Amino acid sequence: MADGLTVPFALAAGLSGADTTTRIIVVAGLAEIAAGSIAMGLGGYLAARNDADHYASELKREEREVQEIPDEEAREVLEVFETYGLTHAEAVPIVDSLRQRPRQWIDFMMRFELGLEEPDPKRAVRSASTIAVAYIVGGLIPLAPYMLLATASSALMVSVVATILALAIFGAVKGHYTGMPLASGALRTAFIGGLAAAAAFGIARLVSAK
Repeated sequence: MADGLTVPFALAAGLSGADTTTRIIVVAGLAEIAAGSIAMGLGGYLAARNDADHYASELKREEREVQEIPDEEAREVLEVFETYGLTHAEAVPIVDSLRQRPRQWIDFMMRFELGLEEPDPKRAVRSASTIAVAYIVGGLIPLAPYMLLATASSALMVSVVATILALAIFGAVKGHYTGMPLASGALRTAFIGGLAAAAAFGIARLVSAK
């Protein structure tokens, strides 16, 4: 959502700085939103698939090691328990019990030695669709004024206000879920988005003036 707000906002502001018509800005903005949502959605899909593939690869390795080198695996389990403060004598009975349960033993190694949780098989598609839709929704906010107003200059002013407000709201919501103060999250997100748009606008002005 933040990228969807920031990138089309910066693009539209930059084109406004080059005295471009609203029609061209809208066409360019829609093209960027389409490309950006596909690229970021695909990136989210591939990241989730990579996580799933990595988990499957590590699971096969742990299964093989439990069968081929169980003593070494048992030693690694002992080390994990010792990092949690258990003595060697306290950990040995637990390790011996795990050795009688290969499935639970492997699951323990995946979770506590490697820090891996079994990924949701639907995560890749859900991640891709969520990212793509959020990017599209975010991108339409700064672009909407150019669809509704006749001149790029007037649309730019409305776009600035709408986008900065949306960024601030998004930052506050994000801050709520990440434990950051709402005002700090809102100001930080709005500042970064505004800085990106200001840089694009200024560069476009310099280029168009030559």
